[in-house]
Amino acid sequence: MKIVGIIPARYQSTRFEGKPLADICGKPMIWWVHYQFKKVKEIDEIYVATDDERIEKVCNEYGIKTIMTKDTHPTHLDRLSEVAEKVDADYYININGDEPLMMPEYIRFLLPTEEDSSKFYAANAMTTIKSPVEVVDTARIKIATDMQGYGMYMARTPIPYPKASANIVYKKFVGIQCFSRSALLFCGETKRGTLESIEDIDEYRFLENGKKLKFVMTDATTLSVDTKKDLEKVREILTERIQNGEI
Repeated sequence: MKIVGIIPARYQSTRFEGKPLADICGKPMIWWVHYQFKKVKEIDEIYVATDDERIEKVCNEYGIKTIMTKDTHPTHLDRLSEVAEKVDADYYININGDEPLMMPEYIRFLLPTEEDSSKFYAANAMTTIKSPVEVVDTARIKIATDMQGYGMYMARTPIPYPKASANIVYKKFVGIQCFSRSALLFCGETKRGTLESIEDIDEYRFLENGKKLKFVMTDATTLSVDTKKDLEKVREILTERIQNGEI
């Protein structure tokens, strides 16, 4: 069973331009994501999928494999679909290029146990929200699942609404995903739906078309870099890990 790792990385960003190349303790952020990713021995190959020559150049300097993709992709799922067309594998593990704190053990939660990779498989990691601020942060995608762990609905606002009870454990996306090849090719062949466009949540591509999206609970404590304030926090955490000999 061949498993390929993919790190989508865009230079253009409305909130933080050029963040994959932002310096963290002397290395670009994309290096840190790749550094953690390659610790997962089950993954055969890792590629940074980008549409920007500046990112490609830096990756080449650090010996990181890249795949240049179109610059017209509306979402990361469309970019991943192009990679699946170019690189044949049974499964593809995606880590967002703004997740430098991702640990290898978090990634292993998503590795499939199903040997038949011809079946449609799409899975996303999730974790509980521990900080009240994140509940109202629109950058953190909140999710609700059924009893079997399949996604029912997702939103940038707090869900579910506490009308009958305030005893709620909110859950959020973690930037790790696993797809079978058929799932990624489906994304490339299917246009964005109404909910996906309104919420700007790519994974509605599956739910709006009657496909199941599995959510796997992890105890991941991570922080995606969406702002320069997030970047400063990540620098502090990695500096502490380096000083403690953890890296």
